[in-house]
Amino acid sequence: MANIKSARKRARQNEVRRKRNASQLSAMRTAIKHVKKAVSAGDKAAAAAVVSRTMGTVDRSAAKGVIHRNTAARAKRHLAHALKSLG
Repeated sequence: MANIKSARKRARQNEVRRKRNASQLSAMRTAIKHVKKAVSAGDKAAAAAVVSRTMGTVDRSAAKGVIHRNTAARAKRHLAHALKSLG
């Protein structure tokens, strides 16, 4: 544990941010799993609704710095491709 007051504060802040980022990342991954489930079910209308919500979740994660913007773009590309595969 840090001895300097500012270092202790920094450690507290880092812990709070780590937990917040982990929560955001988990929510994003769960949303992506919902998309995969909807696509495998084959219902295009339901899958389209889930994809649009999930893309928003991915965008928010990138905006907050939880994931890199290129990673977000790749994830959105994969979601769009999965939706398109339903034909």
